[in-house]
Amino acid sequence: MAGFVLGPDQEQWCAQLRTLAAGRLRPLAEKGEPGRVNRPLLAALGEAGLLDRLFTSGALELCLLRESLAYACTEAETALALQGLGSHPVLRAGTDAQRARWLPQVRAGRAVAAFALSEPGAGSDAAALALRAEPDGAGWRLTGEKRWISNAPEADFYTVFARTGETPGSRGVTAFLVPADRPGLGGEPLEMLSPHPIGSLAFDGVPVGPEDLLGEPGRGFAVAMDTLNLFRPSVGAFAVGMAQAALDAAVRHTAHRSAFGGVLGDLQAVAHRVAEMATRTEAARLLVYAAAGAYDSGAADVPKRAAMAKLLATETAQYVVDHAVQLHGAAALQRGHLLEHLYREVRAPRIYEGASEVQRTIIAKELYR
Repeated sequence: MAGFVLGPDQEQWCAQLRTLAAGRLRPLAEKGEPGRVNRPLLAALGEAGLLDRLFTSGALELCLLRESLAYACTEAETALALQGLGSHPVLRAGTDAQRARWLPQVRAGRAVAAFALSEPGAGSDAAALALRAEPDGAGWRLTGEKRWISNAPEADFYTVFARTGETPGSRGVTAFLVPADRPGLGGEPLEMLSPHPIGSLAFDGVPVGPEDLLGEPGRGFAVAMDTLNLFRPSVGAFAVGMAQAALDAAVRHTAHRSAFGGVLGDLQAVAHRVAEMATRTEAARLLVYAAAGAYDSGAADVPKRAAMAKLLATETAQYVVDHAVQLHGAAALQRGHLLEHLYREVRAPRIYEGASEVQRTIIAKELYR
């Protein structure tokens, strides 16, 4: 990709992904129950080889994958992304036994993964975790709560971050792989605005041992940040896909909607608004691709670039979807309309994996480092 212009092979692959998402994945998504894990959809992602791409792709390819799926089927994009978020720590920090047990099942769409970081008192401030990992013989027992965990409580395993207490702050956090059938682990779904599954988890002395560690004790925060540095740009790609879908809908609507003796697009106020939506979407796309390229090249400034990409892309998507709704009028607020769906989907990415305010803090810290 020279100068952030996609090559013919990349363009063709993205087009194939959009066709697959619209023709095969969207019907499965529409049959799913909002707020529940859609296992047939996951199986289809596995059969299409897309879940395998989570483990073989670089950051740029992951961004193209997420953007293309988001354009045609946000549920498929989110299902894929959550599998990656929950299993990436296993790929990067897990043991050979952990990888052999879980990753083939994730690739096939048979095992549901979850990334259990957020807590009632520690959302964007990941270093403030309170879930305790109390020593118990050669292992630990987990006690506390996680909340706003995607795929909970239906996941088959969780990447869990808990405080083992080596030192205060982020250095006292350890990562564990916790199968869902461990005694003392419970949970319940949460009814949220966005339609994908989110829940809480309760840990009542859940036993974990050295074989459940992901990385070294006290180094769990690094495992979490390694995952987020990869997935933050691709959250931006998800947002760009939604923005492009909303933009295309707005162009179609304003080009044909009769109004004031012509069509809406004849009105300068409307045409200029659409132009602004298109410009912001393209700027966000280029920043996402640049951040992904930096990650793939091993650049030193990945945290800053990843934060910039997520910040601009998610804020842009909110702007574009909101204005697309405004241009469509009341029809866009009717249940089942594409923009009604995007309006509900687009709000959450400005919060998860670090809220926009946290991204600005990261950017500022990197600038003043």
